[in-house]
Amino acid sequence: MKVLRVKGLNIGEGSPKIVVSIVEKNREDIIKKANSLKNMKVDIVEWRIDFYEDVFNIADVLDTLRELRNSLRDIPILFTFRTKKEGGNKEISMEEYTLLNKEVANSGNVDFIDIEMFSGDHIVEKNISNIHKAGVLVVGSHHDFDRTPEKEEIIYRLQKIQDMGADILKVAVMPKDIQDVIKLLDAANEMYTKYADSPLVAISMGPLGSISRLAGEVFGSSMTFGSAGEKSAPGQIPLDELVHFLGIIHRSMKE
Repeated sequence: MKVLRVKGLNIGEGSPKIVVSIVEKNREDIIKKANSLKNMKVDIVEWRIDFYEDVFNIADVLDTLRELRNSLRDIPILFTFRTKKEGGNKEISMEEYTLLNKEVANSGNVDFIDIEMFSGDHIVEKNISNIHKAGVLVVGSHHDFDRTPEKEEIIYRLQKIQDMGADILKVAVMPKDIQDVIKLLDAANEMYTKYADSPLVAISMGPLGSISRLAGEVFGSSMTFGSAGEKSAPGQIPLDELVHFLGIIHRSMKE
């Protein structure tokens, strides 16, 4: 499996890289949050643009993004518009979604853009092409807030994300019981050991799935999402606790 090297990070080897999301609604609060994060043990900052009050004003988005880049300096930025159908905060047309992602990629101020990979193959292919032409990496994602599919279906989804050209493969599913969590972890391990050419992220959401955010290194996940204040998804673990537990697991695996 290839390792992605981004601003000093090796994504796909070692302990999962920690992502913390900015979900503030206005520019002042976004930059304030960014200034606090750069002094914490954060590997990647995700800007969840679907929370932003001026998200549909692209010029304003680009101005705010420029300030965000200046604040975070060498910390990689993941840009994400999470649509309503996949648990996000706002609706958006696919035309607006594609244009927004293209303009952000061309700005040179982000390192990754999240693309929802089951939004229609034509739309996905256009987004990936635009983003890759700008030299930006794609996190290909799929979120299921209703259930945990069967193991074979999870693997199928990850393989499709990979086959369509994403650089990082991400699935997040909702468990109803502990067997669902085990199913997700088993699928992640099989994908990682047998099929993955690219780094992957496999998350079981909510309190039941917390172990998937902690033990990703064991089962093949290359990134994990923590919280420093407001959470962007159910089950995220506070940053200081996440750093502590990831360190324990990483050290134990090297013994």
